[in-house]
Amino acid sequence: MGLLDPAPPPFDVSEWRRLPHLERIKPLAQDWALNGFGTPTAVYFLYVFKILAYAGLGGLLIFATSGWPAWYEPIVFQKAVIWTMLWEVLGLGAGSLPLTLRFSPMVGGFLYWLRPGTTRLPPWPEKVPGTRGTTRSWLDVGLYAGLLASAVYLLLSSGDVLEPAAVGVLLTFLGALGLRDKVPFLAARAEIYGTLAIIFLFPVANMVIAAQLVFFCIWWGAASSKLNRHFPFVVTVMISNTPWNRSKALKRRLYRDHPEDLLPSRLGAFDAHIGTAIEFTLPLILILTQGGLLGTLALVGMVLFHVHIFSTFPLAVPLEWNVFMIFGLFFLFGHYADVPWSSVDDPLLLVILGLICVALPVLGNFRPDLVSFLPSMRYYAGNWATSQWLFRRGDGGEGAEEKLDREIVKAAPIVTKQLEKFYEPELIDVLVYKGLAFRSMHSHGRALNALSLRAVDDIETYDVREGELVAGVVLGYNFGDGHFHDHRLLAAVQERCNYGSGELRVVTLESQPAHVQRQRYRIWDAADGIVEEGYVDVAEMVRRQPWLGGEPFPVQRA
Repeated sequence: MGLLDPAPPPFDVSEWRRLPHLERIKPLAQDWALNGFGTPTAVYFLYVFKILAYAGLGGLLIFATSGWPAWYEPIVFQKAVIWTMLWEVLGLGAGSLPLTLRFSPMVGGFLYWLRPGTTRLPPWPEKVPGTRGTTRSWLDVGLYAGLLASAVYLLLSSGDVLEPAAVGVLLTFLGALGLRDKVPFLAARAEIYGTLAIIFLFPVANMVIAAQLVFFCIWWGAASSKLNRHFPFVVTVMISNTPWNRSKALKRRLYRDHPEDLLPSRLGAFDAHIGTAIEFTLPLILILTQGGLLGTLALVGMVLFHVHIFSTFPLAVPLEWNVFMIFGLFFLFGHYADVPWSSVDDPLLLVILGLICVALPVLGNFRPDLVSFLPSMRYYAGNWATSQWLFRRGDGGEGAEEKLDREIVKAAPIVTKQLEKFYEPELIDVLVYKGLAFRSMHSHGRALNALSLRAVDDIETYDVREGELVAGVVLGYNFGDGHFHDHRLLAAVQERCNYGSGELRVVTLESQPAHVQRQRYRIWDAADGIVEEGYVDVAEMVRRQPWLGGEPFPVQRA
């Protein structure tokens, strides 16, 4: 296998293409358990190079513009926050390159958000004046450019700390941009770097403890969200795709009885739960010990925790975030571990952090329909909103997906057109279905497979696409947030494509609220609106195989 060649499929492709939809998913799910996505070796080198560029360029810029300070000076941490936000909001961080099914071009971000006429998604167009519409205007471009310029200004500024007024300008641009378009706002990872930037508005004496609290809330928020029945599926799928784990025997042990039973085994569930226990325990030790031997051991443990996440190359590839968190560990809980809690002397700052880091995640876990999974801190929980888009094929002419490709202003063609530059049509089908198999390996993927069969009369006459693919092409960014590709994106697409009844159907599945054991689904038609809505039980999702197994999948109609 060459550097650019994916792992070959374990079946005859011509025979596989004649199978029904769910039977095409089955062998790919079975193969995923042992071989993951089958990513070409060169792709991992691309990501390593990108991380080296992020760390190297960022370090050079931070130190050279600040008078070459010691690494533990406050200005270094402040500029690391701004640099990482800039890197992410340019589209160079998470959501870039082939592991997010972005091939040509390999980034979205600025290619979309500096281009008038592309699609935007305002979060509250009915409630916030001046935010209606889904077409990016010069105002939106100006707000995005202003955010970039203010970040560059802060990075190039001199002094011992960042100017609070200049930080305020950056946050103003970020907030105004977010009201017009939630996608670049969330791509900037505002829940992390925006929150840390708010701390910089206050006297620098508050910075260390306040930032420690933000880190602690990130870890505990993420750990709390993993106390569900979905997370073991996430861990088994992630470990199966780890590039350094070549042991097929070990991967088989993650599942009950590979290849026919791909539910997580006791080992798979243990791996998931031990990670959650680590994420609860070690941050608490870091916060309470303020250094010492026990604090140092907890610091090393959390560094290894993030190194492990990094090494698995999860498909959303939040690699820069893990690098930043490791730096933050050494800065906040290493060098400044003994800073007293009394150094936080501004009650307003504590109230702001309480609202963003505690109240908002709590709301997002009980009402996931209202809050993105990012500020809800449900990063790896497996309890995500998702969708599948079904495009009717053309009868010898243009199909519904080709119509989307033609009618929508964007920087990249649909994914199948991107792949045509590298692979033969038969392999393209396999790669697209490998993405569907990845989704099917998660608990919510079982529900999507069942609901997609309900969405249309004959699924074999439709091209089934991950909502992530559609968001990546239309919006320039995708990062596992199903709110990017739900009925609001469908409405924006319909506004441009004017599909007829039945040409495009979309199944949306909302996250599970923390206090109930079911998830709400909706089936939409681009032209006709809601076709069906109801609920699926989590208990049903976690007992099924990725290919469902033929037994009817029960739903509760609303």
